[in-house]
Amino acid sequence: MASAPSEGTGTNARRLVTTKILIAGGFGAGKTTMVGSISEIRPLHTEEPLTDRGVGVDDLSGVGDKSTTTVAMDFGRITLSDQLLLYLFGTPGQERFWFMWDELAAGAIGAVVLADTRRLTGCFPAIDYFERRGVPFVVAVNCFGGQRTHRAEDVAIALDLDPDVPVVLCDVRRRESSKEVLVALMEHVLTWTDTREVPDGSRPTDRREAAT
Repeated sequence: MASAPSEGTGTNARRLVTTKILIAGGFGAGKTTMVGSISEIRPLHTEEPLTDRGVGVDDLSGVGDKSTTTVAMDFGRITLSDQLLLYLFGTPGQERFWFMWDELAAGAIGAVVLADTRRLTGCFPAIDYFERRGVPFVVAVNCFGGQRTHRAEDVAIALDLDPDVPVVLCDVRRRESSKEVLVALMEHVLTWTDTREVPDGSRPTDRREAAT
């Protein structure tokens, strides 16, 4: 983690710690919305309109009237406390933009994987990616419309998560709800110990492929 210069002088000086967090998940899971709802600065978005080139490639089922997609990243910033500043990088969700993930993940200390229970398989590649790289993450179930239709325990079973991976319910349109997700992630990062071997070639994969 990188740190900014200490604030103040003498014994009461405090060091502001800056960290990098990824916001990942499937297409239409709410990554751009989460970064926009919580960023204390004007967020940077790299969205482009969906075109007919995505026909037969992008699965638009269950995403309503979504008309744009992130092609590079989203970027925002939030100060969680007087000692902790988070830089947020939202990853593109579509497979043809996965080549961006390695660049965005460099230096990240943790990640949020957004899950949409209407399209739960959409978050499998992100989960596999962070497991392979040995990056601590939490799964945040985005409750669209504020409806909590599934328990966190049931989602953890459906995703075949390790017991130590936190699953939280949230509404990423709400700033406080998004902030609770980040707090849960930081708590997980502080208590997490990586004992796994990280294989070479950790590009996103599909958990369904690994099961076959």
